[in-house]
Amino acid sequence: MPSSASSSTTSSSTRSASPVAADRPTIVFLHGTRLTGAQWAVQVSTLGEEFDCRALDLPGHGVAAAIPFTVDGAAELVARTIEREAHGGRAILVGLSLGGFVAMAVAARWPERVSGLVVSGASGDPVGLRSVGYRALGAIFRLVPVRVLDATNRWYFARRYPAVAAEPILAGGFWFRGGAVAVRSLVGQRFRDRLAVYPGPVLIVNGQFDLFFRPTERAFAESAANARRVIIRRATHLTNLDQPEAFTATVRRFAREVTASADGSGSGTGGARGARSTTTAG
Repeated sequence: MPSSASSSTTSSSTRSASPVAADRPTIVFLHGTRLTGAQWAVQVSTLGEEFDCRALDLPGHGVAAAIPFTVDGAAELVARTIEREAHGGRAILVGLSLGGFVAMAVAARWPERVSGLVVSGASGDPVGLRSVGYRALGAIFRLVPVRVLDATNRWYFARRYPAVAAEPILAGGFWFRGGAVAVRSLVGQRFRDRLAVYPGPVLIVNGQFDLFFRPTERAFAESAANARRVIIRRATHLTNLDQPEAFTATVRRFAREVTASADGSGSGTGGARGARSTTTAG
């Protein structure tokens, strides 16, 4: 059950409205815990003139709420969607938080489906002491009355973000019980190992003030075959909402590089393990 309103999407994905989107490189966006693909409304709208943008609802959330969340199940759903709907059966995959972990799982199992990978707010394995935060968040989502969680989140998002970003999120609803299952399913899993086996270009993105994931971002980048790191200034965990212009510009630049490399018209992303860190103004 949603916290209030149902997801505003009518299928498992929200896509850009360009009439020729099918002829353009595809970007698939994966949302964070308790949210839906509506989290990416600004990016889908802004990038939709250049790319075929799709924002999926992960299992346990939005229109996929009836599907129990597991990491492997979510990854398979995303991979099937890319194979069926993306231009050329491949996509640039952009995931934030929960979506970032799922994105790494997809890239590890189906690297032929992922032309490039952007991981935001997920550069740390939920193991050991780090797993305590995940267990605590899962317990909050499971035990606190939904009406309290809903009221708190609606107040926060409406107050914190402009209407163009907040209204789609509020319309999509919050999916706390599905989010609880999703968070618990991450505990004990090692995603850095998954990232290490993906051979394609990777962008590790974190907000300047995301103190939970910043300390381990370098280790994640160094484990990847072809990675760069970007810090979004004046952003916390929800980088695409905190600094939408900087985040969108970062994704656009990366997607253009990946596309140019794929069609042979540019030098691509390039770089060795542990490649340079870039700071993007917010």
